[in-house]
Amino acid sequence: MYQRLKLIIICLFTCIVLLFQSCGVYSLSGASIPEEMKTISVQFFENNATLVVPYLANQFTEALKERIRNQSALSIERGEADANFEGRITDYSVRPVAIQGNERAGLTRITVTVNVKYTNTLKPELSFEESFNASQEFSLNQGPLESQQQKLITVINRQLSELIFNRAFANW
Repeated sequence: MYQRLKLIIICLFTCIVLLFQSCGVYSLSGASIPEEMKTISVQFFENNATLVVPYLANQFTEALKERIRNQSALSIERGEADANFEGRITDYSVRPVAIQGNERAGLTRITVTVNVKYTNTLKPELSFEESFNASQEFSLNQGPLESQQQKLITVINRQLSELIFNRAFANW
Protein backbone atom coordinates (compact mmCIF):
# COMPACT_ATOMS: atom_id res chain seq x y z
CA MET A 1 0.00 0.00 0.00
CA TYR A 2 2.81 2.42 0.92
CA GLN A 3 4.66 1.57 -2.33
CA ARG A 4 1.57 2.33 -4.40
CA LEU A 5 0.97 5.69 -2.69
CA LYS A 6 4.62 6.63 -3.20
CA LEU A 7 4.36 5.80 -6.92
CA ILE A 8 1.19 7.89 -7.30
CA ILE A 9 2.84 10.89 -5.59
CA ILE A 10 5.92 10.62 -7.83
CA CYS A 11 3.74 10.42 -10.96
CA LEU A 12 1.66 13.42 -9.85
CA PHE A 13 4.76 15.46 -9.09
CA THR A 14 6.28 14.59 -12.48
CA CYS A 15 3.08 15.58 -14.28
CA ILE A 16 2.94 18.92 -12.47
CA VAL A 17 6.58 19.68 -13.26
CA LEU A 18 6.08 18.84 -16.94
CA LEU A 19 2.91 20.90 -17.07
CA PHE A 20 4.61 24.07 -15.84
CA GLN A 21 7.88 23.64 -17.72
CA SER A 22 8.24 26.09 -20.62
CA CYS A 23 10.80 27.77 -22.83
CA GLY A 24 9.39 31.30 -22.48
CA VAL A 25 7.09 33.43 -20.45
CA TYR A 26 3.42 32.84 -21.19
CA SER A 27 0.49 34.79 -19.92
CA LEU A 28 -3.22 34.16 -19.85
CA SER A 29 -3.55 36.63 -22.73
CA GLY A 30 -1.88 34.11 -25.05
CA ALA A 31 1.26 36.22 -25.32
CA SER A 32 4.59 34.51 -25.70
CA ILE A 33 7.19 37.03 -24.62
CA PRO A 34 10.78 35.80 -24.36
CA GLU A 35 12.06 35.64 -20.79
CA GLU A 36 15.02 37.86 -21.60
CA MET A 37 12.77 40.66 -22.89
CA LYS A 38 12.24 43.15 -20.08
CA THR A 39 11.71 46.55 -21.74
CA ILE A 40 9.85 48.03 -24.69
CA SER A 41 9.52 51.52 -26.11
CA VAL A 42 6.47 52.92 -27.85
CA GLN A 43 7.13 55.98 -29.99
CA PHE A 44 4.44 58.57 -30.69
CA PHE A 45 2.34 57.57 -33.71
CA GLU A 46 2.02 60.70 -35.83
CA ASN A 47 -1.25 61.23 -37.69
CA ASN A 48 -0.51 61.47 -41.43
CA ALA A 49 -4.07 60.76 -42.56
CA THR A 50 -5.75 63.15 -44.98
CA LEU A 51 -8.66 63.61 -42.58
CA VAL A 52 -7.14 64.48 -39.19
CA VAL A 53 -8.85 64.04 -35.83
CA PRO A 54 -6.71 66.09 -33.39
CA TYR A 55 -6.73 63.60 -30.50
CA LEU A 56 -6.46 60.35 -32.52
CA ALA A 57 -2.66 60.04 -32.55
CA ASN A 58 -2.26 60.57 -28.80
CA GLN A 59 -5.14 58.26 -27.90
CA PHE A 60 -3.89 55.49 -30.19
CA THR A 61 -0.34 55.70 -28.78
CA GLU A 62 -1.71 55.55 -25.23
CA ALA A 63 -4.04 52.63 -26.10
CA LEU A 64 -1.06 50.60 -27.35
CA LYS A 65 0.93 51.38 -24.19
CA GLU A 66 -2.07 50.44 -22.04
CA ARG A 67 -2.43 47.09 -23.85
CA ILE A 68 1.24 46.33 -23.18
CA ARG A 69 0.92 47.32 -19.50
CA ASN A 70 -2.21 45.22 -19.00
CA GLN A 71 -1.11 42.08 -20.82
CA SER A 72 2.59 41.83 -20.12
CA ALA A 73 5.20 42.45 -17.47
CA LEU A 74 7.27 44.58 -19.85
CA SER A 75 8.51 47.93 -18.62
CA ILE A 76 7.79 50.78 -21.04
CA GLU A 77 10.91 52.89 -21.57
CA ARG A 78 11.42 56.18 -23.41
CA GLY A 79 14.86 55.38 -24.79
CA GLU A 80 16.69 52.18 -25.65
CA ALA A 81 14.71 49.01 -25.03
CA ASP A 82 14.64 45.33 -25.94
CA ALA A 83 11.87 46.03 -28.46
CA ASN A 84 10.34 49.10 -30.09
CA PHE A 85 7.04 50.10 -31.67
CA GLU A 86 6.94 53.05 -34.03
CA GLY A 87 4.81 54.12 -36.95
CA ARG A 88 2.12 56.47 -38.14
CA ILE A 89 -1.60 56.69 -38.70
CA THR A 90 -1.95 56.56 -42.47
CA ASP A 91 -5.71 56.74 -42.96
CA TYR A 92 -8.86 57.87 -41.21
CA SER A 93 -12.03 57.58 -43.25
CA VAL A 94 -15.76 57.97 -42.76
CA ARG A 95 -17.85 56.22 -45.42
CA PRO A 96 -21.50 55.24 -45.79
CA VAL A 97 -22.06 51.48 -45.91
CA ALA A 98 -25.86 51.27 -46.07
CA ILE A 99 -28.05 53.72 -47.91
CA GLN A 100 -31.66 54.28 -46.83
CA GLY A 101 -34.54 54.92 -49.22
CA ASN A 102 -34.16 58.69 -48.94
CA GLU A 103 -30.53 58.51 -50.16
CA ARG A 104 -29.17 59.06 -46.65
CA ALA A 105 -26.62 56.84 -45.03
CA GLY A 106 -28.38 54.38 -42.75
CA LEU A 107 -25.06 53.06 -41.51
CA THR A 108 -21.65 54.73 -41.65
CA ARG A 109 -18.22 53.21 -41.02
CA ILE A 110 -15.14 54.82 -39.52
CA THR A 111 -11.89 53.08 -40.49
CA VAL A 112 -8.43 53.78 -39.07
CA THR A 113 -5.27 52.39 -40.67
CA VAL A 114 -1.94 52.36 -38.84
CA ASN A 115 1.46 51.45 -40.27
CA VAL A 116 3.53 49.80 -37.53
CA LYS A 117 7.22 48.98 -37.40
CA TYR A 118 8.07 46.54 -34.60
CA THR A 119 11.77 45.99 -33.90
CA ASN A 120 12.80 43.14 -31.62
CA THR A 121 16.49 43.66 -30.78
CA LEU A 122 16.77 40.30 -29.00
CA LYS A 123 15.25 38.24 -31.83
CA PRO A 124 15.42 40.32 -35.04
CA GLU A 125 13.64 37.61 -37.04
CA LEU A 126 10.45 38.48 -35.12
CA SER A 127 10.56 42.13 -36.26
CA PHE A 128 8.00 43.33 -38.79
CA GLU A 129 6.57 46.32 -40.56
CA GLU A 130 2.96 46.17 -41.70
CA SER A 131 -0.35 47.98 -41.78
CA PHE A 132 -3.28 47.27 -39.48
CA ASN A 133 -6.80 48.60 -39.79
CA ALA A 134 -9.94 48.46 -37.75
CA SER A 135 -13.38 49.93 -38.25
CA GLN A 136 -16.57 50.60 -36.41
CA GLU A 137 -20.04 51.17 -37.80
CA PHE A 138 -22.55 53.64 -36.42
CA SER A 139 -25.90 55.16 -37.30
CA LEU A 140 -26.43 58.87 -37.80
CA ASN A 141 -29.90 58.30 -36.34
CA GLN A 142 -28.16 58.13 -32.94
CA GLY A 143 -26.72 61.61 -33.41
CA PRO A 144 -24.13 63.40 -35.52
CA LEU A 145 -20.65 61.97 -36.03
CA GLU A 146 -19.11 64.54 -33.67
CA SER A 147 -21.19 63.29 -30.74
CA GLN A 148 -20.24 59.63 -31.38
CA GLN A 149 -16.69 59.96 -32.66
CA GLN A 150 -14.83 59.83 -29.32
CA LYS A 151 -16.48 56.56 -28.30
CA LEU A 152 -15.99 55.01 -31.75
CA ILE A 153 -12.30 55.93 -31.81
CA THR A 154 -11.83 54.40 -28.36
CA VAL A 155 -13.28 51.10 -29.62
CA ILE A 156 -11.17 51.21 -32.80
CA ASN A 157 -7.99 51.95 -30.81
CA ARG A 158 -8.75 48.97 -28.57
CA GLN A 159 -9.12 46.73 -31.64
CA LEU A 160 -5.94 48.05 -33.27
CA SER A 161 -3.84 47.71 -30.13
CA GLU A 162 -5.04 44.12 -29.72
CA LEU A 163 -4.16 43.26 -33.33
CA ILE A 164 -0.70 44.81 -33.00
CA PHE A 165 0.01 43.24 -29.60
CA ASN A 166 -1.05 39.81 -30.86
CA ARG A 167 1.07 40.14 -34.00
CA ALA A 168 4.15 41.07 -31.95
CA PHE A 169 3.75 38.71 -29.00
CA ALA A 170 1.33 35.94 -29.85
CA ASN A 171 2.55 35.32 -33.40
CA TRP A 172 -0.98 35.57 -34.81
